[in-house]
Amino acid sequence: MTSEIQPVRKVLPLIPLRNVVLFPSVETSLFFGRKESTQALLHAFDNTNKLVIITAQRHSNVEKPEAKDLYTVGVVAKIEHVLQSDGSLHAIVRGLSRVNIVNLVQHEPFLTAEFVDLPVISESVTDIQQAAEALLSQLKKAFALGRQFDLPAMMQLSTGVSSSDLADQVCFAVDAKVPEKQSLLETLLVSQRLKGATELLLQEMKVAELERSIEEKTQEKFNVHMKKNVLEERKRQIDKELKKLGQREEGENDDLEKRIKKAKMPPTIKKKLLKELNRLNEMGSMSPESSYIRTYLETILDLPWGKYSSTKVSLPKSEKILDDDHYGLKDVKERILEYLAVLQLKNKSKPNPDSISSANILCFIGPPGVGKTSIGKSIANALNRKFIRASLGGIRDEAEIRGHRRTYVGAMPGRIVKGLKDAGSLDPVFMLDEVDKIGADYRGDPSAALLETLDPEQNKDFTDHYLDFPLDLSKVFFILTGNDISTIPYALRDRLEIINFAGYTLEEKFHIAKKYLIKKQLLANGLSPKNTTEIKDKTLKYVIDKYTREAGVRELERVIARLFRKVAKKIVTTKVKQINLNDPVIIKKFLGPEKFSSQLKGKKDEIGVSTGLAWTSVGGDILFIEVNIMPGKGNLILTGKLGSVMKESCRAALSYVRSQAKNFGITQNFHKVDVHI
Repeated sequence: MTSEIQPVRKVLPLIPLRNVVLFPSVETSLFFGRKESTQALLHAFDNTNKLVIITAQRHSNVEKPEAKDLYTVGVVAKIEHVLQSDGSLHAIVRGLSRVNIVNLVQHEPFLTAEFVDLPVISESVTDIQQAAEALLSQLKKAFALGRQFDLPAMMQLSTGVSSSDLADQVCFAVDAKVPEKQSLLETLLVSQRLKGATELLLQEMKVAELERSIEEKTQEKFNVHMKKNVLEERKRQIDKELKKLGQREEGENDDLEKRIKKAKMPPTIKKKLLKELNRLNEMGSMSPESSYIRTYLETILDLPWGKYSSTKVSLPKSEKILDDDHYGLKDVKERILEYLAVLQLKNKSKPNPDSISSANILCFIGPPGVGKTSIGKSIANALNRKFIRASLGGIRDEAEIRGHRRTYVGAMPGRIVKGLKDAGSLDPVFMLDEVDKIGADYRGDPSAALLETLDPEQNKDFTDHYLDFPLDLSKVFFILTGNDISTIPYALRDRLEIINFAGYTLEEKFHIAKKYLIKKQLLANGLSPKNTTEIKDKTLKYVIDKYTREAGVRELERVIARLFRKVAKKIVTTKVKQINLNDPVIIKKFLGPEKFSSQLKGKKDEIGVSTGLAWTSVGGDILFIEVNIMPGKGNLILTGKLGSVMKESCRAALSYVRSQAKNFGITQNFHKVDVHI
């Protein structure tokens, strides 16, 4: 036979509160003026435990409450500090736990109550967590609307405050009626208390939003004419005082206003700038924001509004420029001339430069040193436009393309806007170099920012974050370059017309060196044709074949430069006036031993050896494939850093031999031997 354990009854002084409901875990400051309350407070404070029961009155107008006038659920509180002033007491109390008031023991000289502790009811942790998250979410919204709470629990969230304490502190802090708060004080389930606190907070936010809406509407009805007069008079007085102090001179921003009105920018942008200028005029020159606004205005005014290059295109002249600047590249030149022909026809049908735009974005893909960047300069010369180049290799921040928002310290426009500013026109040839080497991280993906920039349908309204208004890029001739098309994102690649640059052949390198590089390096190294014998074709081809192995001509140019530096040193140190560079001995002395050698086909066929063809970035080569067989278990061993295609070819060859073994007169014991290729 079992019996329920009866809760222990305790006795403490009781203090009733009017219009206040105290909760556990809340520390607050209270004023006590009634005689009974002050006596109970001092009695408890003089006691060792400093404990007192605090409960709310049902009706605030009752001066001497009886049991029927008090709520039966209250809080045991500890008195932390007491200060006496003008007949009343100011005390700091801290709520400890919920209690149920059983009855009042005495009424004089102060109330004393018999009480029992209310039990803690266990419940689902999941329910508590969900309710707590909902309350925290509502609190964040309240903070965003400007609501301030003095909540220790909110300050201690990172240290793991309990959900029960959070609910109690929010219930105490919100603006609600006593019965609503008392109902939550009497709620023992933490999840229900959290939900109730969320409802009270939501209700308070709705009231605050309504009050703010009413206030805004009332403010709008204020006499606009009177407000304008007051502000203008205040501005005149401020300007007058600043002039006396020497902090502002008359018309210091007049130059900006003249430039804004004179600029050939769209009316909407001009209106925005004049609004910013008015803000600048209304603040003192010592204001930190004034320098930001001035920089913003000057940056926009420095853009080449309404300035375009001459769009007259002469196809024969353009072809001559391309041929003079670059040898070979017939397919590339042909595609560029096609573009220029289309542009010339557009000029005839639509002479207004505002109607001329770049229909396609060209992307040059090829190995380093084949002339991708330099041919972009030639295109600019052929079009009679300014040439701007921006290297995108290694950038990881989207702001490099779109710019930083003005709210950031040190904000600046992106590379596109900077390029237009440097070009001095709104239709330059704009080369974005190394587009295949763009990175991405937590700051954004620059290649995604390029999508709008390079889309002919969208770049009429390109928006730089710093400018914060649309900028027309449709007249800009964009050219992209890269080495590896596979690393360019598909969405970006889809907007581009790919033009592939193949590596130069030996013959093309020979003509490039003879026509351009030798003359350039003679001049760069202080030499003249009199200092060296004319380099024969055979010597030049020997240098190209034995000392360079590349797709472009950069290494070849470095080799020629090295050769001429040796000549310069020889002339200075030995007083010799001319060096014969057609002597192989001198070439090897100046450049060292041969770095590369070409494989030659075997003079006679050998068993177990065949000749293969290999592709390289500089053309083709041959290689010898040797095969050995040895006792084993039928394994195929492949060595020599073979690629997947070569491995498949080896397996296919072995399969063919096995299938035709009878025709070839080969003993079919493949499972007893290993083949090593």
